[in-house]
Amino acid sequence: MKSMEEIETGITESLRELSELLVASATYIQIGTILGVYLLSFFLANQIKHKSVWVSTEPHKDSHPLRKLAFGSHLLVFPLLAIIVLKLVLEINAQYQYESWLIQFSLGVALMLFLNQLIKRFVKNSILAKLFQWIALPLMFLSLIGWLAPIISVLEQIRIDIGNFSISAYGLARVLIFGIFLFWFGRASSHFGRDVIRKQTNLDNPTKEIMAKLLEVALFTFVIMVLLNIMGINLTALAVFGGALGVGIGFGLQSIASNFISGIIILLDRSITVDDYIEFEGESKGYVREFRMRYTTLETFDGKFIMVPNEKFISNSFINWSHKDLKQRFRVDFSVAYKTDVRQLCEIIREAVSQHPQVICGEDVPFEERPDCEIDSFGDSGVNMFVEFWMYGIDDGKNRVGGDLMLLIFETLKEHDIEIPFPQREVRVLNEE
Repeated sequence: MKSMEEIETGITESLRELSELLVASATYIQIGTILGVYLLSFFLANQIKHKSVWVSTEPHKDSHPLRKLAFGSHLLVFPLLAIIVLKLVLEINAQYQYESWLIQFSLGVALMLFLNQLIKRFVKNSILAKLFQWIALPLMFLSLIGWLAPIISVLEQIRIDIGNFSISAYGLARVLIFGIFLFWFGRASSHFGRDVIRKQTNLDNPTKEIMAKLLEVALFTFVIMVLLNIMGINLTALAVFGGALGVGIGFGLQSIASNFISGIIILLDRSITVDDYIEFEGESKGYVREFRMRYTTLETFDGKFIMVPNEKFISNSFINWSHKDLKQRFRVDFSVAYKTDVRQLCEIIREAVSQHPQVICGEDVPFEERPDCEIDSFGDSGVNMFVEFWMYGIDDGKNRVGGDLMLLIFETLKEHDIEIPFPQREVRVLNEE
């Protein structure tokens, strides 16, 4: 009975305090202040949305990364302004010793709104966004109502001791939560920084790739150092097993280290860069699309992506078709019958090839760069001819100039009744009788 009386007394006391708060003028002053702050923040955010083109107009696919980042930022401005103004009001109330428990609660709500908008705005992966929302928002709410500290205290008591090594549930959860966030932050910052660097028109492509690679290495080094600090590992102790780590790299991680260092060398010596057309001897060929820490991505003309280890560019020979000059010379072979007037044929083919829009020709073009038709050799069935021409770019699957010229030559030969030879054999039957 005594316990029931204590419960009833506690409930009665709580109701009495609540009724006192509801009739207190300070409570209504706080409510009015909160409404005023939120209305002012919403008004200012709405003004920013309508006044700024960067915020209100959706950017194009090729827009600057900062332009993409600014789009929709008014959704962040609203809770951010509310946080700043409410924090200012709390400082004023603390100086004059006014009641501010409700303002403190509304500040926590504004922080939750801001965090939720951050997740929606910047976390593109839907699964990761849900994970952040289900972890960060409940933690913020528990901190707001004052339950987070007791829960942390309980989790710290749950631990496993292995010799001198102790693992607590709180330490494990902290490393897991911060690890997911830090690696996401490192990856997102690396992609954003790379896009910003590549938009700099005053830098050449090799310099852009070097800066992007160094930024990526610096960010992930920072992430790993912070995560080690969160795990409670003394960073000075890393020097103890630095030698062992070097041996491990020399043996177990030799290939990875070699590819990483090869990638740095490629970027520094500028032998290849993005959009270069690379062809390995008798192997893969394509356009360089991206440099990674371990490999370089080549895109073939049929849309396939080939991951080439960076070490291969150092140890193997390859052709860089567009290293210094995009102007290249190509050749198309064909044959005609022996009875053909070859001199007249050469003039006809030169004129026909010059009609192609991508073939370099004209009076202002040097003679050695104009289309040329010559005899290659005398074959079994006809005269083997070839056409040499210059063009800007690569004659690949997307730019089939060679295929167009073969069709053009075929139609020209038919138009002038010039015979295209085919293998012929004379068979003599000998009869001894």
